[in-house]
Order: sequence, then structure tokens, then C-alpha cells
Amino acid sequence: MNIENILKKIDRLNNSIKVGISKIPFNECNLWMYNEELGEICNQTRSFFQIKGLIKNNKNENIIEQPIIIQNEIGYLGIIRKKINGEFHYLMQYKIEPGNINKIQISPTIQATKSNFTQKHGGKRPAYLDYFVNAYKYKIIVDQIQSEQSSRFLGKRNRNIIIELDENEYVEVLPSHEWMTLNQIKALMTFDNLVNMDTRTVLSCLPLSIITYSSSNLNNFESQFNDKALFRSITAGCGKNLLPDIYQYINNYKMFDESETKLIPLFNLTSWHMQNNEFVCDNPYSFKIVFCNIEIEGREVKQWCQPLFEATGIATFGLFTCIDNGVRMFLIRCCPEIGCFDKIEIGPSVQREYTSLEEKNSVDLLFDKKVKEKSGIMFDTLLSEEGGRFYQEQNRNVIIEIEKNEIQLPDGYFWCDYKTLNILVQVNNTLNIQLRNLLSVLEF
Repeated sequence: MNIENILKKIDRLNNSIKVGISKIPFNECNLWMYNEELGEICNQTRSFFQIKGLIKNNKNENIIEQPIIIQNEIGYLGIIRKKINGEFHYLMQYKIEPGNINKIQISPTIQATKSNFTQKHGGKRPAYLDYFVNAYKYKIIVDQIQSEQSSRFLGKRNRNIIIELDENEYVEVLPSHEWMTLNQIKALMTFDNLVNMDTRTVLSCLPLSIITYSSSNLNNFESQFNDKALFRSITAGCGKNLLPDIYQYINNYKMFDESETKLIPLFNLTSWHMQNNEFVCDNPYSFKIVFCNIEIEGREVKQWCQPLFEATGIATFGLFTCIDNGVRMFLIRCCPEIGCFDKIEIGPSVQREYTSLEEKNSVDLLFDKKVKEKSGIMFDTLLSEEGGRFYQEQNRNVIIEIEKNEIQLPDGYFWCDYKTLNILVQVNNTLNIQLRNLLSVLEF
């Protein structure tokens, strides 16, 4: 289907599928409770996820305390692809998550927690699961364990996987699914809140830079690029080994960071309390916890209740890019977060929560100036975060082109080519989800 027909189908489905999501008091959130002994909000079987309190002591800095989601299982975020009429197509899903701001979003072929696909909640077995359980039978394009939002989850990871089927292999396409080209998906990313976070993170892992191209394939690849500097960034890079400097900073942080984090009972957080049926912070904070009754037609389980984290505003994720010696470069930042699996990951140039009180550095100030002037903006779209745990959260994702000499870099910031980033994304828990999402929207 073309873009216009995809959009029409989404409108049709949104108008026909019954979805009901309403906020309720915690004591009406059936099967969920506060476990006094464990100090957490959990369901009766302690499956799905739990919410505890987390404290981070930065020694000479203020203590940070907040709720954190504990989900010690790895789920599938998987996409099937195959060639149709000589062009790769990706089997995408029209999926509604309880926290989605606009009902249907374009999701991977399969998007399932371990609790889902082991049917712990009594739901149906997810469609297409067997392809990924038996991935060894097919060509594996990507198979990576990648982190999720480390400001909300403690060490949460998912399995990002793309498998390629032989073009002659028949695949039943359910009404909930659609074959789409990569160009179509990227075009749909320019619409607010249409392509979900899980699709973006999986596609960001495509190993474009580590493929061995024949000269004819390379020429064909280049001919499809309007942005030749990006093509060179993907296929050749800047000609320098940037990894030692980046890893030197990251490894120094991991070695010498003396901050301590510990889990505590959720209701022992001193600055958090229940107010108007929500668990909120006394001070401005980036999120609160709400409790919802959910009904969605066509899901493995059609009706349930659960807690969701609701953002208190729109965060901003920004990526500076420049062209240096004919190669497109990207400004990255080594970014520690409270729930990081291993303390620190590589993030975008700007990663700012709505309520952030951090002092702005030269990168932040230049970013704000460029946004205000609408100068050099290549991409500026509201994109949703994960709708299974977050309530209607959308964040502003911006890519801005600047001149390299416009900025003096603070510590922990590096100019990096796409090839280096594409190598790093093949390593578990190295690029954070905000940077992966921004890289996924780059148009070829």
C-alpha cells in the first residue's frame, strides 16, 4: 500500500476499534496492590512488572529519589522482512498500547514481553512468535539486547531482532499487519506519534555500515541518497578511529563514579505521596504514577488494570549534525542515568526532561538558539514513548545542522560519524534509546 492508503487504513481502524482507558483510584486497580513486605506495587503473581523506590546518592550532590519500574525479563521487539518485487519490505503491525496518545501506532511484527509470550496473563499466543523463537532457521539481520528509558526503568532491556525470510516463502499477513518499505516507514516517522518507539529502536540497529558491499551495490546504494555526506558517513566514515576517545570517557566514568543507588520501599520515598489518586512528587518532577482501567479490542487480553507513568510535560531530545570534510557527523554525549544497566550510555546532543533544573551548557544554549531561530532544522516531530508503561507520553525529537566551529565541546561530548555509531549499536547497552530513536529517523 502507498502512504495515503496506509493513513486511510489507520483512520478506519481507529474509528472502528473500541478503546476505553480511564484513570481510577489505586484501590480499584484490580489484581494490583502495595506489597508491604516487599515495598512495591505489583500484581498478585509478581509478574508483568513492579514499581519500587530508588535512591541515588551522588556524594557531594543532592540525593535523587523516585519510583522506578522493575521488569526483570527480556521481551521481543521483532520485525520480519523479505524481498517483494525486488525490494525489501518489513512486516509492520497496527497496534494499540494502553498509553498511546492516538490509539494505533505502527509497531514491529511482534512486540511482546516475556510474560505475554509465555501467556502468564492468560492471553493469546502472540502472532508470528514462532518465527522469532526459531530465528536460527532464517537469515538474522539484527539480534541485539538494547536498553529502554533509563530514567523510568531499572536496567530494562529488550531483544531487538530482524529476521529475513526467503522471498519465495509465504507469510500469512493478518488484518493487523502490513508490508511496508523502509522508505515508507521513515516517511511515516515525520507524522507526530505515528511510528512507535519500538519500531524506531529496532530499525536503528540495521547494520548498514558493517555490510560488505560490492562496487555495483555500493554505487546503487549511493544513487539512492540525496544526502551524499550521510552516505559517506554510513559507508566510509570520517577515516579516524573514534572509539578509543569515546570509550576512555565512558570507562573512566564507570571506574571512578562513586554514586550509590539502592532500592527502598516505594512508600518510604520522602518527597513522594498519593494525591488525588496519583502518586506524585512534592517538587516539580518529570513524571507521576497513575492507575488505569483499560479495554482494547483485539488484544491478547481485552480488559485489565495497571499503573502507568505519566509525563508531566514534553521532553526534548536534540541531535546536532554537521558536515566535516564531506562526511556527516553527529554530536553525541556520554549520558549517565539513574536506571542505566551499566551507569552510562551514549545519548544525543540534548536530552532534557520538561522539568529539568540542570544548568545549561554551551550545547544546550546553542540548541535553544537554533530552535528559536528555526535555523538548520532537518527534523522536528513529536514522537511517542513506550505505550505499555507510559501514559500518553510524547517528546520532541529535533535534528539540527550546524557548522562544526559554532561550538566548543564540553567534556563528554564527541563528534561521531554514522559508521562508528552503527558499529556501537551492535553492542548491547551502548547507545541509549533516545539516540537510537533519533538515528532511526534519518532519511536515506
